Amino acid sequence: MKRIKLLEVRSELGAGTRGASMGIDALRVACLNKGSDYFRRFNSVVVPDLNHVLFDRNHFLYAKHIDSIYTVQKAIANAVEQTLRFGEFPLVLAGDHSNANATIAGIKATYPHKTLGVVWIDAHADIHSPYTTPSGNVHGMPMAMALSQDNLDCQRNQPDPETEFFWRRLQNLGEAGPKLKPEHLVYVVVRDTEEQEDELIDRLGIKNFKLDEFLDKGPRQVAREIYEQLRFCDLVYVSFDVDSLDSRFSKGTGTPVEAGLNVREAISLCRHLLDNDRVVCFEMVEINPTLDSENTMAKNAFDILEAATEAIEERLRMDEVIGRGEK
Repeated sequence: MKRIKLLEVRSELGAGTRGASMGIDALRVACLNKGSDYFRRFNSVVVPDLNHVLFDRNHFLYAKHIDSIYTVQKAIANAVEQTLRFGEFPLVLAGDHSNANATIAGIKATYPHKTLGVVWIDAHADIHSPYTTPSGNVHGMPMAMALSQDNLDCQRNQPDPETEFFWRRLQNLGEAGPKLKPEHLVYVVVRDTEEQEDELIDRLGIKNFKLDEFLDKGPRQVAREIYEQLRFCDLVYVSFDVDSLDSRFSKGTGTPVEAGLNVREAISLCRHLLDNDRVVCFEMVEINPTLDSENTMAKNAFDILEAATEAIEERLRMDEVIGRGEK
């Protein structure tokens, strides 16, 4: 059976609040406390981070630490590509969500001629650019990188040439140009956006399953409709930011937002999404135990991670059985 490989990415260079680099270790603590053997069952690779540069002065007002982020993302993309080329399933546990651009780049570098769909389960759209960002935090930019969107129609900043240089490098990571089309991106429970993002989402026609629609239809039907929208995609990548959970369940993340999923709904959604043979990668991000005295966020996230992994393993087993039957 195809094996799952854990890619541990501790970089938190793109975050606005410090501490997401400790998220993977918080998951390991939650695993131990639950008596699970999860982290013994899978091979893992640690992708080098450059978090030490957070002690240095930032030179990039509109994309903080973007030079170091580019270096880290090259390594992430290579790790994802290598994992896929070895016939393994990359399950990425990452610090901040800017790293997802590199995951997408690694998938596309492996399968340059295949069409990629992205399911983005998150409180935030993460579709700012250095030209529109209100904060300069790069974890608000990965979808603009992957879509090659600058959103100059809503420009509010004038980044310096060096920022623009690294921004282009990040947009062209893996292969030049956009990694996916807007109609192949689906947002789930995105609810904390700025007007520049709203304008771009509307202009590009990106689908967002808001909470009311999610609750009305339920996880199974939402997953069905997501795959109906992505029916022309050969591959699917599912990215789960823990702030997609309602702020009652997600204090241990840098930007908690109310009116999100509960843990049971998140587990059910991940199960239904990952029970699809086009899914080639799953990613979980933005756990920050420094904001959470009880490690509750990591406990909840670990329950979701276990359920998601179980769904991936069941599907990989089924694929193997079908593959043997076709021989």
